Order: sequence, then C-alpha cells, then structure tokens
Amino acid sequence: MTREQYILATQQNNLPRAENAQLYPVGIYGWRKRCLYFFVLLLLVTMIVNLAMTIWILKVMNFTVDSPLVLQSDRNVTVNARNHMGQLTGQLTVGADAVEAQCKRFEVRASEDGRVLFSADEDEITIGAEKLKVTGTEGAVFGHSVETPHIRAEPSQDLRLESPTRSLIMEAPRGVQVSAAAGDFKATCRKELHLQSTEGEIFLNADQIRLGNLPTGSFSSSSPSPSNSRQTVYELCVCPNGKLYLSPAGLGSTCQSSSNICLWS
Repeated sequence: MTREQYILATQQNNLPRAENAQLYPVGIYGWRKRCLYFFVLLLLVTMIVNLAMTIWILKVMNFTVDSPLVLQSDRNVTVNARNHMGQLTGQLTVGADAVEAQCKRFEVRASEDGRVLFSADEDEITIGAEKLKVTGTEGAVFGHSVETPHIRAEPSQDLRLESPTRSLIMEAPRGVQVSAAAGDFKATCRKELHLQSTEGEIFLNADQIRLGNLPTGSFSSSSPSPSNSRQTVYELCVCPNGKLYLSPAGLGSTCQSSSNICLWS
C-alpha cells in the first residue's frame, strides 16, 4: 500500500457517516410554546389593567400637577407620625366638629420669612404675630396671670379691664402707666378703691380735683352772720380711719367741730 492510499483510507474512516447522524430540532414547540404565549398575553393584560387603574385613581383623587391635594372622608381624616420603633409621636385629626393635634410642640410659621406665628407646648404658648385681635363680644378671658408689654384698644373703641368676681391686679417692677391721651380715664369698683404707695407718694396734678358725695359736717359759729346761711367754702377734713368729709370753712379749722361724722363711719 502506497503512502497516498494509506492517507486516503485514514481520512475516509474519520468522516462521520451521514446515515447514522440524528438531528435535534432547536426551539420551543408544542404545548410549551402555547403556554409561553399565554403567559406573555396575561402579563400584557395585567400591565394594561394596572395602568388603567393608576390613571383612574389619579383622576378620582385629583392628583394633578397644578391642583392641591385633597383628602376626603365621611367621618374624619387622621395623619399619624411614628418613630423608628413604631411608637406614635404625633397625630393630626380633622373631623366634622374640630381639628385636634397631639404632639410635643405645635407651630404655625409664616410662608414668607418662616417666622413663628403661633407655637404651643406643655410649658407655654407663644403668639408671634404683630397684632393679636380678639373679636368676641365677651373679650378675652384669662384664668391666671397675663404678661404683656402693651395693651391697646382699637381706634374709636374703649379699653376695658374687668374682673367680675375677683380682683384685678396690675404689677410691674418699674411702674404701671395708664394713659388716655384724647379722653377720660375712669376707675370704678363696687366696694373700695385703694391707692397705696409703700415707698413714694401719691401725686394728683390737675386744674381741679373734685371729691363728690363727701359727707358735710356742721358747726355753730359764735358770731352768726347772714353769710352762714349761704355757705360756699368748705374745709377738707380726714378721720383717723382715713375717711374724708367736708366742714364749713371758718376763720380757723372747723374739723374738730365737725368730727362727729367720724363716729358714724
């Protein structure tokens, strides 16, 4: 056998025989293919339904770019805030009768500069507005003390501080000033009005000082004259208990002669 015959015989033995080869089809056929198409169609339908539901919810709840967010309920709307442990730290409830907020501190800020207009916590309530206006017919009712640097009535309106069943006390370490620039100042009480100065004096500065409804005493002059029947000048006297009374003026003091008024008080 020559070299060429040996090489040819060896190549023929290495070639695969076509009649013994088995062909395998590539791809998905039969019921598997039908199931795959069914799942793809089901996924497509689910996506379309989800998209339609999302658009419907946005339409019903008025979720738009330019319109505000509106939350509506037949009873109330409650918004809760919780910490990382799930504990309730704040709650806002909007109901038909009231709006309730439960939190450690409640603040209302201005939209322009962000300053606090109103804040409330367990210790104090702060109102930061330039003007506090109370429009109720009964005014403002305070159960305890009130601290303020300025109280002023509206223009052409009267300012009235009243305590119907208890006393009204105004205190300041450097004095309390009550001023009526264009009108009268009137202090009225049911029982007694006390003006007391512990270290200074009570100074009354006016063109005329009138004390009305003071009792008037009488005395008998040693030399009666026709002018005694038309007494126009009186002397202001004071009793040991502080009561004031008038006594007809004479050449000297007549308070001792009319001191019987002090016995009636």
